[in-house]
Amino acid sequence: MAGNGPRVGVLALQGDFREHLAVLRGLGADAVPVRRPAELDAVEGLVIPGGESSVMDKLSRAFGLAEPLRDAIAGGLPVYGTCAGLIMLADRVLDGIAGQQSLGGLDVSVRRNAFGSQVDSFETDLEIPAVGAEPMHAVFIRAPIVEEVGPSATALARVDDGRVVAVEQGNLLGTSFHPEITGDTRFHEYFLTKVRDAVQKAA
Repeated sequence: MAGNGPRVGVLALQGDFREHLAVLRGLGADAVPVRRPAELDAVEGLVIPGGESSVMDKLSRAFGLAEPLRDAIAGGLPVYGTCAGLIMLADRVLDGIAGQQSLGGLDVSVRRNAFGSQVDSFETDLEIPAVGAEPMHAVFIRAPIVEEVGPSATALARVDDGRVVAVEQGNLLGTSFHPEITGDTRFHEYFLTKVRDAVQKAA
């Protein structure tokens, strides 16, 4: 059932897009999968889910979505990337596979499998004042890390050793972790506020 809220797409080429669709619909958004440029044109915000960034890159080019996505990001479309989605939004990918491209938009440098194969997944509580006073329980699955935050971007959260795992820049958000699987919807709510603000400004 469509929500009464903003029409938000979830890039549905690969990865855990179904979980994001469910969270967004639960928050009242009219959430729809996006696989084609025409579907991208019809949304007021976009989530790029976790998955495998190199595969997502190849599929976005194969489906003719890479350039329209870059244009939409440059044009101010609110976009939230989680895990692989953060890598897709990063201006600089430090350890991409040969030929791997990102969409860019976030003035950050990311490392793809930064926590190493020894610790593929872990959980921790993060202090994220932007989304509320209560700590957020975060799940990291073969997560990237933000190694450098450029002057245009802002760090929103760090793990205990100080490394950055959530960033913001204008209408763009990125997290190394997966809030779509924990039941804590505050990051999605924060993103929907950006979407609604952008819609109001465009009206």
